[in-house]
Amino acid sequence: QLQLVESGGGLVQPGGSLRLSCATSGWAYAITWFHQAPGKEREGVSYISSYGGNTDYADSVKGRFTISRDNDKNTVYLQMNSLRPDDTGVYYCAACRQCAANWRRTSAQGHWGQGTQVTVSS
Repeated sequence: QLQLVESGGGLVQPGGSLRLSCATSGWAYAITWFHQAPGKEREGVSYISSYGGNTDYADSVKGRFTISRDNDKNTVYLQMNSLRPDDTGVYYCAACRQCAANWRRTSAQGHWGQGTQVTVSS
């Protein structure tokens, strides 16, 4: 069973930055970051393929968030810049073997982390 552990969340002011990390017990998986705002459904925000050669982003975070991975460390990162109050919520990383075509769907993911809270507020 693949294990995923998120870290790096916290409280940040609007316009600030955070870097989330997703430590995994294996590297041969594509990873997606999901955002769940209070009272809302979980939404995919960014995807990276197992070797890191393919990335994708939700329109709401393009130009602000950057996903990357270090397979030597079995860790995927989400650099979040220019944070806005509507970025507030729990961020989860999820893993799939192959979901490039439908990474935004929670049903496409096979493994989940426990989530890390991000709060953007002044």
